[in-house]
Amino acid sequence: MEPPFVIVDLDRTPDREADVRDRDRVVVGVAAEPRDVVGGFDVLLTGAADPPRPWVGCADPDATARELGRVVASRAAACVALVQVLRMGGGLSVPDRLVLESLAYSTLQGGTAFRSWLAASPRRIHRPAGTPVRLERDGSRLSITLDRPWVRNAFDAATRDGLCEALEVAVADASIRRVELYGAGPAFCSGGDLAEFGTSRDPARAHLVRVHRSPGTLLHRCAPRVTAHLHGACVGAGIELAAFAGTVVAAPDTVIRLPEVGMGLIPGAGGTASIPARVGRERTAYLALSGVELGAGEALRWGLVDAIREVGGSGEPDGAAAASRRGFRH
Repeated sequence: MEPPFVIVDLDRTPDREADVRDRDRVVVGVAAEPRDVVGGFDVLLTGAADPPRPWVGCADPDATARELGRVVASRAAACVALVQVLRMGGGLSVPDRLVLESLAYSTLQGGTAFRSWLAASPRRIHRPAGTPVRLERDGSRLSITLDRPWVRNAFDAATRDGLCEALEVAVADASIRRVELYGAGPAFCSGGDLAEFGTSRDPARAHLVRVHRSPGTLLHRCAPRVTAHLHGACVGAGIELAAFAGTVVAAPDTVIRLPEVGMGLIPGAGGTASIPARVGRERTAYLALSGVELGAGEALRWGLVDAIREVGGSGEPDGAAAASRRGFRH
């Protein structure tokens, strides 16, 4: 079986042709300076600071590429599935991209890597909320607040269902002109609730539920009216869902991360559809493969968020002026 990873030195091989073997391996291009390249690369790394999309700037692109290679070697199924979903998704509608993502996610839930990660993880106690999602209506404005601050709004099934119910209101009621999405407490959303990971023993059934009860689909339907207000940890689902919003505002302390590959999975809350629409599939692949933390400033430069704004202790904005966006909008 061919190795699932290849590094291409674009300073030496600037015109590499597509290889049929690339269908089931991760292809990373490396260059000292960004340049126009033919498609077919999953990640593009350069030593240049603040390069244009689709490039990712890093101090030592060769070392970064080798580290990505080690990640792919240890989580080959998840990494290859990730880049395959991202490649295929470019020709699909958002609802179809969400179905594709869910199919891959459910397949990986039955895989050895996820089961090994699950077995090695400490047992966690689920700490539910009576009302995990809070709604407030003020005229044409609907505020939706994730409200499990004691677990940094970890995204459990009840939160998913509550968010779907809230978004169904926004989708159905055209008189709602603005939808504001917040997270109560110290973080917007720390990602999927690990206390629920692995509790479903039927990945096929989980796929059907994931597609039927999809906050990402609903956010996409009302996206132009939605502003997501990020602060603190925005991990996994926390950024995957927020990226669907027409406007994303981040507090200076916002930290964004996609950790799923380390679990033997891929983003499963819509991230392979929402994040590429903002930053491109190559930068999305880099975030997911590396698991790197992205601060508010870099997210602003990439276009993953649209403004930086101070927030109050509850996660709601204090009225400070938004920072002007640098970079570009995708």
